[in-house]
Amino acid sequence: MNLLAREPKGISPTRAHILGGACYFFLALGVLALGYAGFVFADSHVYQALEMKKFKQAGLLSEPHILAEGDVIGEIQVLRLDLNAIVVQGDSPANLRRAVGHISTSALPGERGNVALAGHRDTFFRPLRDIRLGDRVNFNTPEHRFEYIVESIDVVGPNDIQVLEPSTGRELTFVTCFPFHFVGPAPKRFVVHAREVDGPVREQLAKE
Repeated sequence: MNLLAREPKGISPTRAHILGGACYFFLALGVLALGYAGFVFADSHVYQALEMKKFKQAGLLSEPHILAEGDVIGEIQVLRLDLNAIVVQGDSPANLRRAVGHISTSALPGERGNVALAGHRDTFFRPLRDIRLGDRVNFNTPEHRFEYIVESIDVVGPNDIQVLEPSTGRELTFVTCFPFHFVGPAPKRFVVHAREVDGPVREQLAKE
């Protein structure tokens, strides 16, 4: 018998069936993952568009009230980076999926203290990877525009909460995950600290 002429054994029908089933399973899993990612992307953009339109139309018609979780506070802008997003009260996962979240234990714009905002590095805060010292930041509420200037940019550990501590001045802090291109839960935090310039700009947004 010529052993070199012997043909290799093929894949058994059972194994072929298992491999085929695995291929279909991972294909379906991939389709579901892409579908969910598309839904999240579309949902956040639709939410931003609707809330931005309502915010622009509200002006001084908005009456002061106690903020509840998910309520719109205003919009944050870094014009040089083309960053423009609605800010809501609270930094829950549901809020951060749709908007920038105001950390509820921090000061509100117009108050003395540290206004702390959190956002995802792969959505609304992605432009922060190009932020520079001296950049101008606007925080617009229905009543006023508050202007800040970036004073420091730091990378800290995930448990470093000093960046969120109250202050006696009028300050603004952005917090997001770092590195920006990291896959999975990021090991660091990217922190941008800014101070208010000349107090609130007392211009009614409706008159612009």
